[in-house]
Amino acid sequence: MPVKIFFCYAHEDELLLNKLKAHLRPMQREGLIDLWHDRDISAGTEWEREINEHLNTAQIILLLVSPDFMNSDYCYSIEMKRAMERHEHKEARVIPIILRHIRWQGAPFGKLQPLPTGGIPIVDPDWHNLDRAFFNVAEGISKVVEQLTTKAPITFTQPPKLLDLKSQQYQPGDRVRHDKFGEGTILRSEMERGKEFIDVQFQGNIGKKRMSVEVAKLEKL
Repeated sequence: MPVKIFFCYAHEDELLLNKLKAHLRPMQREGLIDLWHDRDISAGTEWEREINEHLNTAQIILLLVSPDFMNSDYCYSIEMKRAMERHEHKEARVIPIILRHIRWQGAPFGKLQPLPTGGIPIVDPDWHNLDRAFFNVAEGISKVVEQLTTKAPITFTQPPKLLDLKSQQYQPGDRVRHDKFGEGTILRSEMERGKEFIDVQFQGNIGKKRMSVEVAKLEKL
């Protein structure tokens, strides 16, 4: 049986939703997944009942996080709340997909491992193009689908690195605290001439900073 996937999103992000669906289409063609969102509701159907039915039976719930998602009372207070209830009861796996820049770490789903890797938003220029970002997301979802279908414990892993990480203290997605800039998330870590340099996305208006691990003296959270 295909794994049922439910999209929780703001309609302002429908173009990005469709791009994600295109990247998931190969798995759908293989019969591995069944995709659903509110645009699939047919005319004359009670839309709220239809949404609740699919939300309550989905095995994977994707939260497409953006400023419009966070601003939507229906997405945030109804769909996301119910999704997290099912996640807490281990009835479904909730995966935040960070579409656009927004402070999301303090939300109820902020404790969950997001996609793309490191929580770097889909539209961030670090990805160079949307296809590269959505490929990363599709690969992450594929791993979860595989684990669900084999009934193995679900764990998120970082994609293979070209660099030798044995000498690196940090990996993308690690949370850190800096004495001056506060808390942030590691976006990238790389070695240059035997020294580790990292890009950190700090909260608020501070934004992204590149720094030497040797100099920064960060505290890992």
